[in-house]
Amino acid sequence: MQTHIVPVGFDYDRLIAPLVRDQIDVERVILLEGAVGSEANVEYSRNLSRKLEQDFENLLGAATERFVLEDVYDYDAAFEQAYELINDELDRGNEVWVNVAAMPRTVSFAFATAAHSLMVERQDDREKIHTYYTAPEKYLETELAEELRDGAALLEELLSRADESGDEGVISADRVRVEERLESARDLLAEFDERGTTIGAKEIDGQHIVELPVASFSSVKPFEELILYKLGEDGEFASVSELAEALSRELNEEYTDSFRSKVIYNVDRLGPGGKGYIEREEHGKSYRTRLSRIGELWVRSHSDTVPEPRP
Repeated sequence: MQTHIVPVGFDYDRLIAPLVRDQIDVERVILLEGAVGSEANVEYSRNLSRKLEQDFENLLGAATERFVLEDVYDYDAAFEQAYELINDELDRGNEVWVNVAAMPRTVSFAFATAAHSLMVERQDDREKIHTYYTAPEKYLETELAEELRDGAALLEELLSRADESGDEGVISADRVRVEERLESARDLLAEFDERGTTIGAKEIDGQHIVELPVASFSSVKPFEELILYKLGEDGEFASVSELAEALSRELNEEYTDSFRSKVIYNVDRLGPGGKGYIEREEHGKSYRTRLSRIGELWVRSHSDTVPEPRP
């Protein structure tokens, strides 16, 4: 069975048209919608999601589910949800296609990175995992701007004729509204000409930059898993020895030089020179040990939580 995971933004054609035109078999679709910008934007995206749900079923005969992304700018949460969705579909024996054409870049990169991570982790299933992008035939922003420019020019001409002739004509009852619309159109066009299709830089969690970690997932051995989960549970340890002591207590195993060496060896394998899941910072004669960003994502994505479908 082919499952297509489709984050929904403000596009319709790019999410369904290529599948219809190329006559691709689509048996199951997972649509993801999230809050992006203003209330009007959110409602617009939800309407598109509902339309896509109907058309995937009517045009392609696909069983469709809708899920919610609570915060489209939370990369870690998007990665975790993507990992769980893709992993679950693979467990069902399905082939998975991930569309990264729409949604904010944080979501697109999170889903692409999660797909890549699972390709590395699940070598036997790597041929069942696909990410794809569809380019638009044209962008509507510039056409909308040109239409607005023509409309503003028409309003300006009507006002000019009325002033020259002294005959208000059809604009007599609504001259104030015409002038207001003309001013608004001019202001919007000025911003578009100066800044393009977006304005400003949104602050997210106190910063204006969302770092996108590079996937470095590889197979993790059982004892390495214990170390990662322990760091995920307890956070930073002042030294590797302190981490080893905590693990020995949890495993009810005697803390010996051999056990400590085993922990040090595996922490090294998980560290910057190895798999990159652990960071180590020199502090006196010891090394503070904690999960790296990708290590935190590994722990989160390997939890047992499963996203709930939208009612």
